[in-house]
Amino acid sequence: MNAIIFGAPGSGKGTYSSRLQSKLGVDVIAMGDIFRENLKAETPLGKKVKSYVEKGLLVPDYIVIDVLKQRLAKVAKEKGFILDGYPRTIDQAKTLEGITKIDVILLQMVPDWIIIERLSSRRICKSCGAVYNIRFLKPKVEGVCDKCGGSLYQRSDDTPEVIKRRLQVYQEQTSPLLQHYKEKNVPFIVSSITALDTPPETVIETMLKELKKLNLA
Repeated sequence: MNAIIFGAPGSGKGTYSSRLQSKLGVDVIAMGDIFRENLKAETPLGKKVKSYVEKGLLVPDYIVIDVLKQRLAKVAKEKGFILDGYPRTIDQAKTLEGITKIDVILLQMVPDWIIIERLSSRRICKSCGAVYNIRFLKPKVEGVCDKCGGSLYQRSDDTPEVIKRRLQVYQEQTSPLLQHYKEKNVPFIVSSITALDTPPETVIETMLKELKKLNLA
């Protein structure tokens, strides 16, 4: 199964991808994570990316595509992958078509109010990166990571005002891409989340049923 997962920030793409990975054995390729790891490790790629990030610029397509090609080359053919964070433009989608075939689009439909509620209550450990939620997944001690004892913080872009802007950008950016894949007749599996406390297991169960119908699971 070669899939692309689409969903607004805070729609649960990372959670669902990792659960599908453990159930189906697919690779998860999250472009943002690849860049963050390289930035942290100060690799040659990280240094290249840093010069754009520091200026607030998008990383150019030729760098992104090069990284993607290298990562896709490491995926065993029998495993398949879930791609998160690429493509972001029609040009990127067309380039991807020249590299590999996409079997299915996994689309997460989550109302803005749920995303704002989820993200504005998210807290992250400064030391190990563990993620908590002060409403649903509280640490045992307020402000302290259960795993390593590090202090928890709120990302500067996890405030309601910034989240609303991020959601608007996502809609503007993604609508043409979804239309592009519909016109290409790529099958869609749409997960509609309507309740704030929908368990990830419920969403995954439905996704797996739909993937089986397409002979992809």
